[in-house]
Amino acid sequence: MAPNIRILVADDHPLMREGLGGVIASQPDMTLVAEAENGEQALEAYRTHQPDIVLMDVQMPGMGGIDAICAIRAEFPAARIIVLTTFKGDAQALRAIKAGASGYLLKSKVRKELVDTLRSVHAGRRRIDSDIAAELAEHVAEDALTARERDVLVHVAAGNANKEVAARMGISEETVKTHMKNVLTKLSAKDRTHAVVVAVRRGIIDL
Repeated sequence: MAPNIRILVADDHPLMREGLGGVIASQPDMTLVAEAENGEQALEAYRTHQPDIVLMDVQMPGMGGIDAICAIRAEFPAARIIVLTTFKGDAQALRAIKAGASGYLLKSKVRKELVDTLRSVHAGRRRIDSDIAAELAEHVAEDALTARERDVLVHVAAGNANKEVAARMGISEETVKTHMKNVLTKLSAKDRTHAVVVAVRRGIIDL
């Protein structure tokens, strides 16, 4: 069978790219057309090769995966992109899906599920990892953090007290307290530290 699923792999870890390339090479209907180490390279490689599918790591230096998805789909709206990630945070998954990802796969499941995921997405279907789908379903009814609440939490995660957060953001200390109260409620967190832990686990903020 001649290779008919042309794939671009974007990941900043050489061993991961090598492993993905090995899986792709073992399939008679797939071929690896290009590799990229970051979002900028992925965009350039897409322009050059226009592959059928992109395997896109989320966290890469420079332009990350979510921004790269947005950039590629801005130029090529029909692009099919599968996100690869170590994390099953629902907020990160939702951002990727909203950016236009067709699939979302945990790196820990690549060996078992990559080939089926590639074929499903190539056939025009969406493919979301079951663990991530469960996370999304669990939190779908919750209010998402606003951009300002997320900014406050990022400053808190960096170890800043309310007064320091207020100074850095140019808002009052009372406003910071209000935002943090909302954050604790939305994340069902007991305290500031718990809120940071929950937000990192769900992919709402990165440390």
